[in-house]
Amino acid sequence: MTYVGVGRRAVAVIIDALLSLVVAVPLAAAGGGFKSTTVNTPGGTSHTYSFSLTGIPLLVTVIVWLAYMIYTEGTWGASLGKRMTGIRVVKVDGTPIDMQASLVRNLLRLVDGLFVYLVAAILVWTSPTRQRLGDRAAGTVVVPAHEATESYGFGVRDGATGATAPRVPPPPPTER
Repeated sequence: MTYVGVGRRAVAVIIDALLSLVVAVPLAAAGGGFKSTTVNTPGGTSHTYSFSLTGIPLLVTVIVWLAYMIYTEGTWGASLGKRMTGIRVVKVDGTPIDMQASLVRNLLRLVDGLFVYLVAAILVWTSPTRQRLGDRAAGTVVVPAHEATESYGFGVRDGATGATAPRVPPPPPTER
């Protein structure tokens, strides 16, 4: 069985983070954190746009993003970013992730995300099953979508293929 490493997971997180801009930009604008600057240069006029997200708008954005991650992974086994990169989250025994595991996994994302996800990357690189802290606490692994026990949203459940993918084997035993 193949466990997904840092690369595809990082791309999925970037896609999901870009989706959070749908919430962040309007909140920043409503909170006065949107700025437009016009600079006149000998070559012409240029415009720059920026936004600042602090306080309550930042907190709301983080809460909405976490809720999105918890719901999509708990319901379908994958966020939009994971779907686009062809990966899924399952329990270590290969069964579908549930809401409780998704909640634990994603709340610990706040720790895993420290130093631009360096904490998560180090844990994934040093784990034989490629688990970050959230995965270890929730008992989950990230696998290629075609290796997941059952398809979430685009397969067996909606009748698109009728096929069942093989189970994910348990992680290898660790030496003590």
